[in-house]
Amino acid sequence: MHRTDNGHQARSVEVHREAVRELLADLSGPGRTEELPLQAALGRGLTADIPAPVDLPPFANSQMDGFAVRSSDIPDGGTDLTVVAPIPAGAPAAALEPGTAAPIMTGAMIPPGADAVVPVERAVPDSFPEPGTAATVRLPATASGTYVRYAGSDIRAGELALAAGTFLGPGQLGLLAALGITRVTVHRKLTVLLATTGDEVVEPGSPLEPGKIYDANGTLLEAAMRQAGLDVLRAAISTDSPDELTAMLREHAPQVDLIVTTGGVSKGAYEVVRQAAAGQDVEFLHVAMQPGGPQGIGRFDGVPFVGFPGNPVSCLVSFEMFLRPVLGELFGSPAPRPAVLARLAEPLESPAGKHQLRRGTLFPDGKVRLEGGAGSHLVHALANSNALIHVPVGTSALAAGAEVEVWTL
Repeated sequence: MHRTDNGHQARSVEVHREAVRELLADLSGPGRTEELPLQAALGRGLTADIPAPVDLPPFANSQMDGFAVRSSDIPDGGTDLTVVAPIPAGAPAAALEPGTAAPIMTGAMIPPGADAVVPVERAVPDSFPEPGTAATVRLPATASGTYVRYAGSDIRAGELALAAGTFLGPGQLGLLAALGITRVTVHRKLTVLLATTGDEVVEPGSPLEPGKIYDANGTLLEAAMRQAGLDVLRAAISTDSPDELTAMLREHAPQVDLIVTTGGVSKGAYEVVRQAAAGQDVEFLHVAMQPGGPQGIGRFDGVPFVGFPGNPVSCLVSFEMFLRPVLGELFGSPAPRPAVLARLAEPLESPAGKHQLRRGTLFPDGKVRLEGGAGSHLVHALANSNALIHVPVGTSALAAGAEVEVWTL
């Protein structure tokens, strides 16, 4: 059935985010995974814990180019040791006899009997002798364990390497490769139908007739969604004909996991998305947030549906506040926006009953400057921002220097 606003109090940001999470929860269930080689898994989220199959490093090795020694062979004042055959990286090492020192390369195996490495620059002479020549080297006293990377000092076999839900970036893939793992099971990408609406909206590059505006929402949201790891099916701009929009949504719904629309969700007389969703299990409501208050949520022909407002900043803020964090929580991708505390470079005002999001520029000194006003149409201010400034419900004004939470974009 079609449910409309009923005069109840505006929903909080947290409650609406949880509603979006519940809407999408089934998309992370069984049968929604795939196994991929490591490079193809970049940007995906793990579906299960991965324990380390081996120690890392797998053997004790040298942290420096230097001489492998028995620390007990060197008294406090230093001593001369006989130089034996060098130990290159990648080769097995013979046991080190008492009174000797073995030239060793970074990453090479610590020989049995050795327990420390003296960097070559601390030796006298401070260079390696030619292999095969008889030589001695004077070395200073060295504590056991110096410049030795012990087996399992990074991670031991059986320990948790990566937890389920981990976002796979270069560092995570590098760890898996170091552990000898070549394939991982990840969440499948979601396919999203993105539909922008409005008789007044035309595609960029078309003639701009009186009363018309170029569509920013389609490009803005498609870019945000692709950056978040989604496959996007971009529909043509829909007119304000409810029948046309209904037909378009119905045509594409069987091929997608999620439908996202922009515009047509407020209380006006010609709100096409509301009209097109008549008879569907879709609710239109207001969230106590600025910008981005009007929202739609439910199912269209059984497919999860989210309706964002039509102003560009409103639709992007809606994506950042509701869809992006839920995707990260459920699917491990995208990675969460880094949240930091910063100090306002100037004062601001905010409606006390709403969670306000302002665009800003975060500087290295920890200050954040407002970019543009609170208006939801200020695309230029958005383009010149690198952060979203959070002003929570209950706050009507903040002075310059006040501490605020900031999400870096």
